[in-house]
Amino acid sequence: MKRYLYPAALLGLCLSAILPAAAEPVVEIKTTAGTMKIRLCDDTPRHARAFAERVRQGLFDGTLFTRVIPGFMIQGGAPDSRTAAPGARTGFGDPRAEIMPEISAAHIHRKGALAAPRQDTGVNPQKKSDMSQFFIVQGRVYTHGQLDTLEMAANRDIRRRAMAAFYHPVKAEMDSLLDVDRQAYNRHVTAINAKVDSMIRATPGHLIFTPEQREAYTTAGGSPHLDGEYTIYGEMTEGFDVLDAIAARPRDAYDRPKTDIRIVSIRIQE
Repeated sequence: MKRYLYPAALLGLCLSAILPAAAEPVVEIKTTAGTMKIRLCDDTPRHARAFAERVRQGLFDGTLFTRVIPGFMIQGGAPDSRTAAPGARTGFGDPRAEIMPEISAAHIHRKGALAAPRQDTGVNPQKKSDMSQFFIVQGRVYTHGQLDTLEMAANRDIRRRAMAAFYHPVKAEMDSLLDVDRQAYNRHVTAINAKVDSMIRATPGHLIFTPEQREAYTTAGGSPHLDGEYTIYGEMTEGFDVLDAIAARPRDAYDRPKTDIRIVSIRIQE
């Protein structure tokens, strides 16, 4: 996610000092395109705390959605966007607002996920989050076949190495069995497939969608290629139509909406 905290003492504050008593508070984002509501996650406390502190200080109020890409996400809240001239490039992040990630397999980039942008891994190998702005996933709906294709593409190199290790050494033996003992051949195939699958699952960087991911991405939709790369710290509960409307706005070469979409206010609901 291109373009993108506070003193350590602030991060040490108890979450309850900033957030309401509810375990997972809801924030209301009022924009010139409509209102969205998002429930903050209680298992990403640093991000929920940092976001809530910026909300409490009104740091997002009056800023713009600076980057909208239909079928992907909308991004807003950047400090430099508040006074950006029409048509100017804006939406740059603030290195002072970076915090360590809280990436969790429990949260996926389904439609409506609230997440923290960051600089590219090349310059940010720790995947630190830039809390000076945020993005909300729109994504798109996938078929199971399309998810299968994504898995195959992501795992191609691992599978190639696994086949070299487990199939190629016994290929001649298996070829000799093919016409004389089909049952023995099938047993070999089953055993090799199990070894290949095991190697894929054990190799960092592999991709195998969970049942939850498949359910989400084939129904509500989302952006599965972001999973494991960004910290998600909220889930939309209302305003999906507003999300879609913002994502559909005409935009310039830098994905800034040609007509400003302003964040009027963000408030934590009591």
